[in-house]
Amino acid sequence: MLYKFKSKGTGDLIMLQPNGRRMLQIIGKISAGDGDADKGIILPEQMPAALAALTTAVAQEATDRKAALARALERNETPPRFEAISLRQRALPLMEMLQRCEKAGHAIVWGV
Repeated sequence: MLYKFKSKGTGDLIMLQPNGRRMLQIIGKISAGDGDADKGIILPEQMPAALAALTTAVAQEATDRKAALARALERNETPPRFEAISLRQRALPLMEMLQRCEKAGHAIVWGV
């Protein structure tokens, strides 16, 4: 399944299911136990909170990665392997879409 985020103010943003689902969990549109969010909307007034949640999650991932590397160095262990594509790289297109849509006053929808 794909998530296709659409808005009148931007081009479409397409994400694979695991990545789209993670973004929706971070911004609070679905919880970890929910099934897939087949349809939904992010209203302009919800966008600042969504941006803040994504920014916090990106910063937390960076902090966690640095801490894991530091622990491995302290213990003379092999450094941990992380996903090749970071949350920052995956979230940036959605964050930019949120910023543009908030400024233009357009909602973002998916599954419609």
